[in-house]
Amino acid sequence: MTKITIGARGSKLSIAYVEKVKELLIKKNTDLNEENIDFKAIKTSGDINQNVKLSEIGGKNLFCKEIEEKLLKKEIDIAVHSLKDMESVEDSNLIIGAYIKRNDYRDVMISNKIKSLEDLKGKIVIGSSSKRRELQLKKINKNISVTSMRGNIDTRIKKLEEGKLDGVILAAAGVKSLYLNDKIGLTFKTEDILPAVGQGIIAVQCNKNDDVVRNLLRNINDTETEVCAKSERAMLQAIKGNCETAVGGLAIIENNNLKFKAQLFSDSGLKSYEYELRGKTSEAVNIGKSVGEELLKLAGSEFKKK
Repeated sequence: MTKITIGARGSKLSIAYVEKVKELLIKKNTDLNEENIDFKAIKTSGDINQNVKLSEIGGKNLFCKEIEEKLLKKEIDIAVHSLKDMESVEDSNLIIGAYIKRNDYRDVMISNKIKSLEDLKGKIVIGSSSKRRELQLKKINKNISVTSMRGNIDTRIKKLEEGKLDGVILAAAGVKSLYLNDKIGLTFKTEDILPAVGQGIIAVQCNKNDDVVRNLLRNINDTETEVCAKSERAMLQAIKGNCETAVGGLAIIENNNLKFKAQLFSDSGLKSYEYELRGKTSEAVNIGKSVGEELLKLAGSEFKKK
């Protein structure tokens, strides 16, 4: 077996995800070992421009674009991404070859003060980089002040510890992957904060025509996670949202059926629309598409496709 090079961002979290993928590849493919898997850290636009809102420098794919370019040039064989950072429509020459078994999909509050929804009352300041989270928090308490915050998890926690904020809202998956569980003050129920599409899922991407790598990735793919991911991404494609679109969506499998709930905020952020659909797992993509179409109907002129 020739060497395999994995490309990903160089953050602590990305490296933790790469290690997880590497471990699975070795475990599930007998001809792979530590010696023939290399790692290449790639700086993305999202990492370089940390003091600017993502929407101001081009949107969602900023944490994937440069990695995908290296994949297309065959400078790397495999790309490891957080699925929620990826565009809902992929480059036609690339494919997600494996969806790693979903981690915790919920959102958490890193805080010493906030331990329950009750503690979110009053005038408090929360750090977040997400429009969705900001509007969801304001539904819980309209007086919450949300300050824009980017950077890796360590940087965000440091800002919290400097005493400028009451809490920082993050994805549970990232916090737990870095073993920072003791920093969590509150884990949100999905009824209160519906997660981002693909949250908690590691996506492993490769070139569509690379049969060798595709076979390796097939062995580490989690079918249940793949079904849910494709359903959620179909909803995102249907609404044609961008990185400023405040939308949440979660598909889960219960008793061999798929349950998908999504929430879309109006362009003004003052209204939100929810829709839930259940059906067979074989209909996952159609369910996602239908949920997206229903959300658009509910929102009407309050939400415009970007």
